[in-house]
Amino acid sequence: MRQASIYDTTLRDGTQAEELHLTTEDKIRIAHKLDELGVHYIEGGWPGSNPTDRQFFKEITNYEMKNAVISAFGSTHSAKTSPESDPNLKAIIEAQVTAAAIFGKTWDFHVTHALRVSLPRNLELISGSLAFLRPSLKELFFDAEHFFDGFKANPEYAIACLKAAREAGTDVLVLCDTNGGTMPMEVSEIIQKVQAALPGAALGIHTHNDAELAVANSIEAVRLGAVQVQGTMNGYGERCGNANLCSIIPNLELKLGVRTIGPENMKKLARVANYVAETANQRPFPRQPYVGGSAFAHKGGIHVSAVVKNPQTYEHIDPAHVGNASRVLLSDLAGRSNILFKARQYGYDLDKDDPAVLDLLAELKRRESTGYDYSVAEASYEILFFRMMGWSKRYFQLVNFRVLDAMSVDAEPFSEATVMLQVRGEVAHTAATGRGPVNALDMALRRALEPSYPNLAQMRLLDFKVRVMSLVDKNGGGTASYVRVLIESGDKLDRWTTVGVSHNIIEASWQALVDSINYKLFKDDPQKWPKPGGKHDAPAAK
Repeated sequence: MRQASIYDTTLRDGTQAEELHLTTEDKIRIAHKLDELGVHYIEGGWPGSNPTDRQFFKEITNYEMKNAVISAFGSTHSAKTSPESDPNLKAIIEAQVTAAAIFGKTWDFHVTHALRVSLPRNLELISGSLAFLRPSLKELFFDAEHFFDGFKANPEYAIACLKAAREAGTDVLVLCDTNGGTMPMEVSEIIQKVQAALPGAALGIHTHNDAELAVANSIEAVRLGAVQVQGTMNGYGERCGNANLCSIIPNLELKLGVRTIGPENMKKLARVANYVAETANQRPFPRQPYVGGSAFAHKGGIHVSAVVKNPQTYEHIDPAHVGNASRVLLSDLAGRSNILFKARQYGYDLDKDDPAVLDLLAELKRRESTGYDYSVAEASYEILFFRMMGWSKRYFQLVNFRVLDAMSVDAEPFSEATVMLQVRGEVAHTAATGRGPVNALDMALRRALEPSYPNLAQMRLLDFKVRVMSLVDKNGGGTASYVRVLIESGDKLDRWTTVGVSHNIIEASWQALVDSINYKLFKDDPQKWPKPGGKHDAPAAK
């Protein structure tokens, strides 16, 4: 089986993405996860460019990597200095790494307009920089910046740059589509010409996604013999991003039969992708291929019916290969197959003609007609399902609640919520202030419930969304329209989404909050209603 090494540059190129910033501690944590995933190289940053990267290389020496080699990044030396006196090259050696990638100009336009040096002088910068570093490193890579654009403009000079790097001792010539606009057929044609000009040279690929082709171009390069693929987790990177390793790795492993990190490590891919997103404070992209939450999600009743019979009908791979899972969404497009699939997930083997299935489907469609969306609020659906199956346990019951908003010219506005609940046979009457009505309600609910359910202290609100529904009713729509509130909550082990719908945004928020708290209590309850082995005639919980 052919092999291709994975060179992850999330910690360097990925951090050039808009609104993405990593501290040294973040980079250390991500490096450990990437090592666990089994990537071959982790580019920690540019030690000569900023204090964060320098600190990373200092700190990472305190940890042992089991799979990955830590690599540094840098440029060819300044045209005004020699390699020996260049601070950036010195910083790479001082970083105490065993591998480094050095980029150099290979597009004559960039040489004369960006570097403002002659074409022969640029060749000297390439060869001199690599020759200087070669004795200090076990592995040395040359990132041929703007190579494809350079080749199209001046193929002879682009090849001359690669030859200079190769003669200086570089191990892999990494061809870069820096502007991200090269077409796959161009990548194929140019790589074959490079191979003809430099027989036996080890080639790598580094692409950007400006034309939505970074993954396709990377795969094409490996198909033609590239031995190294550079990219980032989740495709993070400048402008439109870098080549997405979360797609490249399974495409190579499962579609082309090229070994990268191996099948066992690949099962960690979705988990590591989400970890990197969370650490970078980026919301995971649900429709991301392979690892996204919607990558194997099925909504239409016909699709679900087929998937239940055989997942291959609508899934191009087994999602378990990448650590993902099939999901069935509940919506007004749902059929009985959706209900039956979810019921089996909860431990119920229901018949399609069971009255409970028909009742649940009718209730689901009725609620969605008013704005509920259970396809994105599965925790609320799970609560609805168990209620309609006869689950009668109540952790608490509402007596009433009230919210007051106070505003003045001289002080910051605040909200006060008063809540009365029936909790374990007693009335809990609490009040709390907060920054807005939802925060005040959340605080008052917790104050009433945490004495009886201390595990609620682990729960936190992660996201809150409000949408005005485009439903026009007898009240005239507009400001009288329904609003839908989605609340994402989480604890140390899990995260879940609940939904509320009402003409009143406070009432909709209350519904979603109560569902979220009920879900937390339900999933943590050691005495919750056990899952039955057969039909839904199990006794209700006491």
